[in-house]
Amino acid sequence: MSATVRVLLIQARRLPEIERQEQRCFLECGRLRPEQLLCVNVTRDPLPTTLLNEVDAILIGGASEFSAAEQYPWTDTLQDFLQEAAARNIPMFGSCWGHQMLAVTFGGQVQCDPAHAEFGAGEVHRTEAGGQDPVFQYLPPRFLVNMGHRDRVVALPPEGIELARNAQPFQAFRLKDRPIYGTQFHSELNAQRLRERLIAYRDLYIDVLGPEGFHQAMQAATTPEADALIYHFLCTYTAHR
Repeated sequence: MSATVRVLLIQARRLPEIERQEQRCFLECGRLRPEQLLCVNVTRDPLPTTLLNEVDAILIGGASEFSAAEQYPWTDTLQDFLQEAAARNIPMFGSCWGHQMLAVTFGGQVQCDPAHAEFGAGEVHRTEAGGQDPVFQYLPPRFLVNMGHRDRVVALPPEGIELARNAQPFQAFRLKDRPIYGTQFHSELNAQRLRERLIAYRDLYIDVLGPEGFHQAMQAATTPEADALIYHFLCTYTAHR
């Protein structure tokens, strides 16, 4: 990947310390230098389409405080921005909430489903399409990921292709013939970073999981294959931009 590549990170965060931590996570997993990452928090920052003239790819982070199944004052602006990025064929990768936001923006459905919440380490496996995908094909047939979500994608966009699943479908997808990807699991979080995130939202997660469930979620796994996913995405789709 060229050192001149610039990447826009779209965030939806209220806690400043987690906003900064998420930025570090994406810098690490994308193997980017700080000057290569432009960050916008949609809860407070404008999102003019002129930003698309400055970047080679877009990453979309998580948002424990918000749901892609709900509408916020900034939702329409964000979705219009993502639609315009797609029209310009700018590569996009959404992680967790970003995955869900991409799904609903392009015609899929997301619902809040606490009964199927996933926290901590888990295994997913590639679909047949995932084995043929230029980004996912390097992954083993089954691989560990780190997760933290209550909402989930329940229907893919019309052009969505499922790339990975476990007991729940749509753990990862892309849009057909477009460089637009999403992972329900946190592709930006290695074991250490996931534990940091869980601790920061400790009260929320204990309320959802209970003390024992929270303790189990804290046993985050080393996930080397998934940790390289965003880097492979950037290498694949920014080489000729």
